[in-house]
Amino acid sequence: MRGISWRRADLRAAGIRTGLTWKLSAAIALVGALVAIALSLVVHNAARVSMLDNARDLANENIQTAQRNYELSGRRSIPNIKIDAPDLPEPLRAKVEQGRRATYVSDTPGGPDIWAAVPAKDGRVLSLRTGFTDRSADILKDLDQALVIGSIAVVLGGSALGVLIGGQMSRRLRRVATAAGQVAKGETDVRVRDAVGGVVRDETDDLARAVDAMADALRQRLEAERRVTADIAHELRTPVTGLLTAAELLPPGRPTELVLDRAKAMRTLVEDVLEVARLDGASERAELQDIMLGEFITRRVAAKDPDIEVRVVHESEVTTDPRRLERVLFNLLANAARHGRPPVEVTVEGRVIRVRDHGPGFPEALLAEGPSRFRTGSSDRAGRGHGLGLTIAAGQARVLGARLTFRNVRPAGAPEDVPAEGAVAVLWLPEHAPTNTGSYPMLP
Repeated sequence: MRGISWRRADLRAAGIRTGLTWKLSAAIALVGALVAIALSLVVHNAARVSMLDNARDLANENIQTAQRNYELSGRRSIPNIKIDAPDLPEPLRAKVEQGRRATYVSDTPGGPDIWAAVPAKDGRVLSLRTGFTDRSADILKDLDQALVIGSIAVVLGGSALGVLIGGQMSRRLRRVATAAGQVAKGETDVRVRDAVGGVVRDETDDLARAVDAMADALRQRLEAERRVTADIAHELRTPVTGLLTAAELLPPGRPTELVLDRAKAMRTLVEDVLEVARLDGASERAELQDIMLGEFITRRVAAKDPDIEVRVVHESEVTTDPRRLERVLFNLLANAARHGRPPVEVTVEGRVIRVRDHGPGFPEALLAEGPSRFRTGSSDRAGRGHGLGLTIAAGQARVLGARLTFRNVRPAGAPEDVPAEGAVAVLWLPEHAPTNTGSYPMLP
């Protein structure tokens, strides 16, 4: 048992997966094999017992005939009849001594022997010994061969049936998983039940309907939360603007500077929350223009912070929304300046933009799950801000049809526990820009 548990643990550690098709096929084949073996044993034993019973009946008839002839003529009319045989089996001898006619089967290495014995009137014992005939043995052999062939056919047929049924079920479950993954990615028009299809109704349909119901409930809840968040942020804009205006009217001094600083921070937070709510609503559309990416990034970074180095490896012309691209770029630079350490480097290579700092790197939660609002990560790369900068950057990248990835820089071959030497955010602009409806053009 200890060895079996160890092997199972190894399989789990290796992440070995077996499909439902093969599990079901193996289960059906195993059950079919067990049933075939059990039936074969039953049929074999029943056939053997039937043949032995027939042989005993025949021996009983022969010994009766021999008894009548012996008592009438005093001679043995059948050559195999013995009188007072010394090798008569003891159980059979005991029956005969009781004055009864009996038959007996003895097992020998060459096959079973059928005995029949009867007491004569003169007190002597007549006995007949016959072996299991070759014809009966051949019949049993042919029967066993037919049973083996039938068992193999049952196992193969059960395996094929398992592959057929399991394959169909597996395909339906894969469709459910694929559709559920699309729903998880935010494709709200995907219905799991429609993706499964089929005429037959089974538990897979119940699962698909349950996933659709869950997705609808979550979608409604998220939409309600988004609306509440947007309404709260929108309602806060007026008092925050009034607070900022009133603070600007205060007499100069350190208290006034503190009030203005907090009021501006609050206004920025309100604007960020409104932007996140708009991005969550999936109603934002890109306003596309043709720009030279390297030149655009160089000018924007120079206007933002002249100390940041921009390196254009390969210039390219792209179709994108300059305002949203600038928003993504500035948020990445602000995150690098706030949580990383200089120097901050920007590299443009074709349609790919990289922003690197030399700080402690991104937290593991961000690398595993992506940006999350109001979570700034671990204490060595956080503690300031509200975690909305990268969330907005990821949302704007989605509107552009781009992909935003994050990774940490470590020495080549260094293990994961070695501290990072910097963080890199990479923006991958698409080859084909989205249309003004948010969809993508069909490729030729």
